[in-house]
Amino acid sequence: QAMIPADTHATAVVRLRSGGVACGGAVAEEVIRQAAVDARLSRHAEDGERLEAGATFLSVQGPLRGILAAERTLLNYVGHLSGIATLTARYVERTAGTRAAICDTRKTMPGMRMLEKWAVRCGGGTNHRIGLFDAMLVKDNHVAGLAPKEMAARVAGAASDARMRSPLRFVEVECDTLDQLRAILALPAGTVDMVLLDNMTPAQLADAVRMRDSAAPAVLLEASGGVHLDDVPAIAATGVDRISVGALTHSAPCLDVGLDIDVAPAPTA
Repeated sequence: QAMIPADTHATAVVRLRSGGVACGGAVAEEVIRQAAVDARLSRHAEDGERLEAGATFLSVQGPLRGILAAERTLLNYVGHLSGIATLTARYVERTAGTRAAICDTRKTMPGMRMLEKWAVRCGGGTNHRIGLFDAMLVKDNHVAGLAPKEMAARVAGAASDARMRSPLRFVEVECDTLDQLRAILALPAGTVDMVLLDNMTPAQLADAVRMRDSAAPAVLLEASGGVHLDDVPAIAATGVDRISVGALTHSAPCLDVGLDIDVAPAPTA
């Protein structure tokens, strides 16, 4: 307010300074709506489009004070979400020609989950469960100390109970060993929809796929645990259906995004 006259208008252009997958257009619109009264935002690309370095994603026209008030918040959102979408796209590219989908996790920034999961979708990834309410995931801490057969029996009872409590998208069970997997696959069809194979080597994952194909073909297999870009091709080649990657949301670098101002000339007397 001290620097900019109230009647100064401008056009601001939001560009991706690094090439990547653009994301955050709707959030940018809301930021402008709240911070820059009477300003108008235009989208030059849609969320999920891959843009070259220097390409224009958004532009804003209106009072310069409001645009500058919105600038950093807008760039924070667009840079963060575009970074997630771009990293996700890199993982998805590594699975080309396989059946494996790249999935996110619940390792999201508090308050940002829905936006971050949207960014994963824009990068070509698949959303896992949204929270603790829409699907059931039996983790290792839920079955600590149980032998494989005891674990399977506990899971069967719990899955039935959970489905009676509320509608679930799926029931998934984490298995750390092939013996646990064998016991889970022996349960009646429909008890478990998916198995998470935690920190297994590609050789173990391939064995798990063969075991699943023989015993319970309808059960989906998800590989998880310390997955990095260099690991993805070998994991996908084992035949698993899903690869979950926490790094998509908790470690994606912010994409370099900038906002440039073109100030309208002052009216002549």
